[in-house]
Amino acid sequence: MVFKTLVFCLLSISLSGIVVTEEEVVTPARLLIEKQILNKYLVESRDIVVNYNIFNVGQSAAVDVHIADSSFPAEHFDVVSGALKVTISRLAPGSNLTHTSVVRPKIGIWGRFNFTAAEVTYLPIEDSKDIQVAYTSEPGEGFIVSLKEFDRRFSPHVLDWAAFAIMTLPSLVIPFLLWYRSKSKYESIVSAKLANKKH
Repeated sequence: MVFKTLVFCLLSISLSGIVVTEEEVVTPARLLIEKQILNKYLVESRDIVVNYNIFNVGQSAAVDVHIADSSFPAEHFDVVSGALKVTISRLAPGSNLTHTSVVRPKIGIWGRFNFTAAEVTYLPIEDSKDIQVAYTSEPGEGFIVSLKEFDRRFSPHVLDWAAFAIMTLPSLVIPFLLWYRSKSKYESIVSAKLANKKH
């Protein structure tokens, strides 16, 4: 009996040494940022819609998030709506956020452009001093078409069709009038002959 008690005590002491209280280790904020050009066609002097989708896949809030996009230099593009430099004070863990900017290529700006990634900086844990630097996805190279070329390819050409209709009108109306005049003349002769037969 004493032996069993001794074994039980030793076993309980060894097991109590194994039980360790674990503190949950919280992973820092981790941002995934996607940059998208939403336009099907990029055209000179027409709006280009740029979307930034931000996802926090970490377990901490991302603090003081700065997004800076230098793909659209001021000498080539005007910012119509939104901003190319954005600050988000806090992004909770597991949440997402979308920011949209609208830029417009200036007159005479067309050709191949490389839409590179935007730079993102943030603090991964509150009160942290280690600034994380990340980059968005890259839309890559795009071709901005001149307005004249775009209108030539995709315009409904209403004025062209109206001019075409006006030019073809005489060639349709004149034969119709000649036919209608001869038809009326023939019908009047036939009706006169029928009237004479009845008398």
